[in-house]
Amino acid sequence: MNAQPSVWDLVRQFAEAQRGAWKQEEIVSWFRRHAPDQAKDGTVRSHVRGAAWNVGDRSQFSGRPPFLTRVDTGWFRLATEAELSAWRDASTAAPKTAGAPKLAPADDASDWHTEENVQSLLVDRLRSTGWTIVRTANTATGEHGVDVVAERHGTTIGVEVKGYPSKTYARGPNKGLPKPTSPTNQAGHWYSHAILAAMKLRVAQPSWLSVMAFPDFPKYRSLHAKTAAPLAAAGIEVWVISSEGAIEPLE
Repeated sequence: MNAQPSVWDLVRQFAEAQRGAWKQEEIVSWFRRHAPDQAKDGTVRSHVRGAAWNVGDRSQFSGRPPFLTRVDTGWFRLATEAELSAWRDASTAAPKTAGAPKLAPADDASDWHTEENVQSLLVDRLRSTGWTIVRTANTATGEHGVDVVAERHGTTIGVEVKGYPSKTYARGPNKGLPKPTSPTNQAGHWYSHAILAAMKLRVAQPSWLSVMAFPDFPKYRSLHAKTAAPLAAAGIEVWVISSEGAIEPLE
């Protein structure tokens, strides 16, 4: 009896069959059709990111050589031999570099909880439950406007999506270095920003359902518990989203 190919092997199989760059959501859809019982959406996404040599943190897959290149937010392709050779050279030289700043350890929960990934999980679940996606904002570039707009059976929802802060900088000159603000404190700021956006939406589109969506972390549940009454009075819902894409409206 032949052994079932691993998720890692299936990601490689998919990538090798593509011509040029492809969106992460394409491979998620491919797994749903061809290997629905083997990997959940979040697992597929983490394997794709782990297979790329140029993502911020691939420590979960450090024992496996990468074979993808991340070309843009949510876009990947097969890495060239030149790219992989340069990555191997850099990896070999890294321990010899003196005086390099010490990087903080990666978050235990990996990066499923970034705003980009939470929005992707939300959109996937909405589509699978009959919603038509009208708009999605490019969260990676900070595009203005409602993050997600969807319609179903005459109801329109507008969703303000937030992620959960990481302990380290994800990009820029400080990439990998610890942030001065703790994730729990920064999450409080992000929660307040989401409230403001949701309130503005209630004024701009009073017939829509205004929703705030967050990754499922205790901090966001705690903040909701302290603000549930005024949010309900304002007609604003709060959803938390698991790493597997399950949506739970908070009461």
